[in-house]
Amino acid sequence: MRIVLFSALALVLVACLVAGGYLFNLASTYNSQTQTIEEVFPEGTDRPTRAAEAEGALNILLLGSDENGGSGETENLPGVPNEGRSDTMMLMHIPADREGVYVMSIMRDTWTDIPGYGEHKINAATAFGGVPLLVETVEGLFDAPIDHVAIIDFEGFTGLTDALGGVEVNNEIAFQSRGADGEFFAEGPITLQGESALKFVRERYAFTDGDYQRVKNQQLFIQAVMGKFLTADTLSNPLKINEIVGQVSPYLSVDEGLDASAAGSLALSLRNVRSNDVEFFTLPNLGIGTSADGQSIIVKDDAAITEIAAALDTDTLGDYVETASQ
Repeated sequence: MRIVLFSALALVLVACLVAGGYLFNLASTYNSQTQTIEEVFPEGTDRPTRAAEAEGALNILLLGSDENGGSGETENLPGVPNEGRSDTMMLMHIPADREGVYVMSIMRDTWTDIPGYGEHKINAATAFGGVPLLVETVEGLFDAPIDHVAIIDFEGFTGLTDALGGVEVNNEIAFQSRGADGEFFAEGPITLQGESALKFVRERYAFTDGDYQRVKNQQLFIQAVMGKFLTADTLSNPLKINEIVGQVSPYLSVDEGLDASAAGSLALSLRNVRSNDVEFFTLPNLGIGTSADGQSIIVKDDAAITEIAAALDTDTLGDYVETASQ
């Protein structure tokens, strides 16, 4: 009996050491390969506070940096915070009960007030004042605090889709991406992998509504990635998770509070969330307009913004999304 007991204890100890070593290696990969955004949150301003009803909820501002295939302007890169514009912008809301995730795309040409600069396209905030001014602008728009910021370089999508073995999306509109290496994407279910994924999320010139369809395609892609990742096959495969973290981390920049420990704790709290629990939608707007100085802009829907602000304040964004989709 002593031999059996000691053998069992030895096996448990070895398992713990192996698991501990794996987690340490995973955390080390994330911390060493991601970049830290030095300045994230605005200083010297009265930032919004979280209401008691929303205590425990999180708001994460997700930005896409796409230097080689984005807006055609100098994109916002982590190392050059004041000399570009964020090409893709999403606000991820994670409710306190951790039973779902809500991801709202914000059209980059949304015309709004940027503190200290007047009305401009919202993505101009990074050009005027870097990430802190963009955070201040988004917080002012919804009167809600931003807890974390993450910037991903689109180039990382290549390795990500390869690590997942490709992802399938239901393409709404057949199109040919631009350029000498352009690719045709048929309507219906298609599998994206490597460079094809980049071409799919970058293209906007092929569509009559430009950025509108581009945003939809980006949502389709991210939803497909999350659907492939949030499966038992992936989550139960340590080698697969290690490969994904290794492929994505070099293309990821985060605020210093979103280190491996915080990211791991957040992932653990979302362990029961599956792809069907993740809702994507676009901030409602009133269509395309023209600014006083002749720019083509997206006219914001103030009534919808007021409703979303109230939902964030009471941690009921899920109810808003459900009602708005009916």
